[in-house]
Amino acid sequence: MLVVVLVVALALFFDFTNGFHDTANAMATPIATGALKPKVAVALAAILNLVGAFLSTEVAKTISGGLIKEGDGGVQITPPLILAGLIGAIVWNLVTWLLGLPSSSSHALFGGLIGAAVVGAGFGAIDGSVLVAKILIPAILAPLTAGFVSFIVTKIAYAITRKRERDGFKRGQIFTSSLVSLAHGTNDAQKTMGVITLTLIAAGFQTSGTGPELWVIAACALAIAIGTYSGGWRIIKTLGRGITDVEPAQGFAAEAATTATILASTHLGFALSTTQVASGSVIGTGVGRKGASVRWRTAGRIALGWLITIPAAGLVGAVAAFIAGFGMWGIVLDVLLAVGAILAIFLRSRRTRVDHRHFHVPEPGVFVRPKKRKKAQR
Repeated sequence: MLVVVLVVALALFFDFTNGFHDTANAMATPIATGALKPKVAVALAAILNLVGAFLSTEVAKTISGGLIKEGDGGVQITPPLILAGLIGAIVWNLVTWLLGLPSSSSHALFGGLIGAAVVGAGFGAIDGSVLVAKILIPAILAPLTAGFVSFIVTKIAYAITRKRERDGFKRGQIFTSSLVSLAHGTNDAQKTMGVITLTLIAAGFQTSGTGPELWVIAACALAIAIGTYSGGWRIIKTLGRGITDVEPAQGFAAEAATTATILASTHLGFALSTTQVASGSVIGTGVGRKGASVRWRTAGRIALGWLITIPAAGLVGAVAAFIAGFGMWGIVLDVLLAVGAILAIFLRSRRTRVDHRHFHVPEPGVFVRPKKRKKAQR
C-alpha cells in the first residue's frame, strides 16, 4: 500500500512536470507574436488543459492495458517497477527543461516504463505491436504531418492576405492556441491516468481491462493544470524564438496544424508527443513563409532530443528498477536519489533564471494600421 501511494504521488508530480514542460506547445507562438501576454497565456492554457483532461480516456487505456502486457496473474509489472519508470521520466523531463529543450514528456514516460519493465519482468512484458503502432509510428508521422499542414496553411495565409491585414491573425491565434491547450489536455493528461490505473491494476485494487476512475481523472487534470500555470519559460523561449521568427499568420497556421494532429491522434488512441507535433508545426511555418529563416542548428538539437529521449529515460528507469529490486530499502533509496536529483536540477536552474519578464513582445490586441499618405501639394 505504501508503494502504491508513492507511485501515485510520483505520477502526479510527473504530470506537474509534463504541464510546465509542454506549456510551450500551445503558448510559445502567441507569446512570441504578442497575441497574448505571457501570464495570461499560461493561465488560459492551464484552464483548458484542466477541461481537456476530462474529455477522453483512450490514450490512458493504451498505457494501462496496452503497452505493458497483461498475464494470467495480472499485468507483468509491479508497483515498484512503475515507480522506477516514473523516476526515469521525471529526471529526463527536468534535465531537458533545464536545457530549454522541447523534448517529449510522453516519450520520457514510455522510456522509463519500458526500461523498468525490461529489468524487472524481461522483454516479454512489452507489447511490441502496441509500442510500434501507437507510439513509434506516430512519433515519426505526427511531426511530419503537422509540419506539412502548417506549411500549406502558411502558404495560403500569405497568398490571400496583404501585409497590412496580417496582424488580424493575432485574434485568430487566441482561438487556435486555446484549441491546442484543450487538445493537449485530452492527450497528455491521459498518460498519467494510465500509469496510475496500471499501478492500481498491478496491485490488485482495480480490475484488469478497466479504465481510469473519476478520482484519478480529476487528480491528473488538476496536476497538469497547475504545472501548466507555473510556465515552462525556458522551453517557450526555444520554441517561440529559437527555431524561427514567428509572425501572427505563422503562429495561427502552426497552432491550427498542431490542434488537428493531436485531436486526430487522441481519437485513435495514439499516445503521441505534443512537443514533437508543435515543433514540427513551427518548422513548417518557417519553411512556408517567404523570407523566413529556420535555425536548423536549433532544430537539429531538438531532433536529437527526440531520438535519445526514450533510451535515456529508459536507462534511468532501468537503473532505478535494479535498485528497487533490493526490496523496501531499495525503494527508499530510489526515492531519496530522485528527490536529490530534482533539488540539484532546481538549484542549478536558479543560476540562469528565465521567467515571463524575459519576453518583450508587442501588446496583445494592438494592430498596426498603415499610415495614410499625405496628398501631394500642387
